[in-house]
Amino acid sequence: MNKGYVYLVGAGPGEPKLITIKGSECIAKADVLVYDRLASRRLLTLARPGCELIYVGKSPDHHTLRQEEINQLLVDKGLEGKIVTRLKGGDPFVFGRGGEEAEALLEAGIQFEVVPGITSAIAVPAYAGMQKWM
Repeated sequence: MNKGYVYLVGAGPGEPKLITIKGSECIAKADVLVYDRLASRRLLTLARPGCELIYVGKSPDHHTLRQEEINQLLVDKGLEGKIVTRLKGGDPFVFGRGGEEAEALLEAGIQFEVVPGITSAIAVPAYAGMQKWM
């Protein structure tokens, strides 16, 4: 059985141009792109044709999937031998529950990599201040 690979990618603070180059590359090579509400939808255009797009967004009053179901989805797709990019707003570990996803992948024996993103707590003040200097 050929196990896949999962990338836990931080999409940055919402402005698509603030995603890392590595994050963009992970989107482009994915067989499956699992994305949340806080990741800019414009980043989906980086996915290759035929990539399976799965929305797992959560809002305070509605969860498309519970966190346990998202964890299992990543495991299942990895066990199918897929390259999976889990695209999360900000950084995977700052309010992103990336730790739980990483634990589930580790327990299932699926290789994964974390691609950090810029969290809005740091990016927004810096980005806003930068506009004044230009």
